[in-house]
Amino acid sequence: MLMKKCLQNMEIRNKKVILRVDYNVPMIGGKIIDDTKMKLTLDTIYYLLSENCKIILLSHLGKVRSNEDKKKYSLEPIANHLKTLLNKEDIYFSKDNYGSEVIARVAKMLPQEILVLENTRFMDVPNRLESTSDPQLSEFWASLGDVYVNDAFGTAHRKHASNYGIAKYIPSCIGFLMQKELGMLNRLVLHPIHPFTVIMGGAKMDDKMPLIEALLPQCDHLLCAGAIANTCLKALGFSVGESLASDNLEVIKKVQSLLLKYKNKFILPLDAIVGSTYDQNYIQYKLIDKITDNDMILDIGTKTLQKFSSAILESETIFLNGTVGVYENSKFANGSKELLSLLKKSDAIVVVGGADASSSVNNLGYQNVFTYVSSGGGATLEYIATHHLVALEPIKEESEPVETLDM
Repeated sequence: MLMKKCLQNMEIRNKKVILRVDYNVPMIGGKIIDDTKMKLTLDTIYYLLSENCKIILLSHLGKVRSNEDKKKYSLEPIANHLKTLLNKEDIYFSKDNYGSEVIARVAKMLPQEILVLENTRFMDVPNRLESTSDPQLSEFWASLGDVYVNDAFGTAHRKHASNYGIAKYIPSCIGFLMQKELGMLNRLVLHPIHPFTVIMGGAKMDDKMPLIEALLPQCDHLLCAGAIANTCLKALGFSVGESLASDNLEVIKKVQSLLLKYKNKFILPLDAIVGSTYDQNYIQYKLIDKITDNDMILDIGTKTLQKFSSAILESETIFLNGTVGVYENSKFANGSKELLSLLKKSDAIVVVGGADASSSVNNLGYQNVFTYVSSGGGATLEYIATHHLVALEPIKEESEPVETLDM
């Protein structure tokens, strides 16, 4: 298949390379609590080092909307942790990411050095220069290097200066992580082996409508939980109490149409574990047709799991997006635990996509169990729904079909 220009096909020997990564990792008190995203980029970094490159590394971290946010989201702890991951001392941090001091520091770089520039989103205060892909900022960052490598799959659905903008000005390609992500989505989700089952949960229905519409024609089963299921139940006339569900009438009408058109594909919950709006200690098992006005559906029940199990065990490919319950609360985590256990026991290719699903896999002890766990949330969903990622638009395609990297 055609792929965007790949790193291994780019002339980079002895060059200054601008490497865009997604190091938007969870942190508490300035300490990284999950460095998975960083580890996923190491193959690209090792390759660049082996080619005697000077690496100028760009990433964002957190939502930066004020000068106060800048105190919380500096990339300096990231640069320090990268030293540990690479066992390499000549990794340096620049407290600036724009201006003459950055130019001077890059000019002093030696081969195989890594310079981590400060959080790209600091340029969003006050004028949102990063997030609006400001041409002047894009051209400045591009001027720092000879080649641009985009390995930040998690931000590839955003049109920012540090991913879309730079690629317009200098020779550009995609890194090894980006290649793996696109290859995984193309092979396992866009062209799956059937029977193909999609499991969708989570708290947002409206945002996922394009994804649902894209997947329904090609999947054999759509197993629904969370706000996805609640909206479907609401569209069918069931009471969902105070549970998360869409209030958008257009969305509900669209769901009604899809339920009718694909009635043999939808698998909805039969029972639930519910909490209450007025009592945080309240927890009850209920059949779906017994939900009352104050109930909040927070997990799936045993009958639903049995129903899901039948579809899972006959599947050859499974795509998991979102969670089936509020797994962060132990009272409502059983459904998520049991579902992941079922997926582990199945013989299917299992692809996990989306931030919530990936987080549940990691937090519930299922790391390195499934075929592929995507590093992207919104990017994964955008690519499945549209087959397009805006940040990659300026990067040329390979002239010949290429084999994607093994997962």
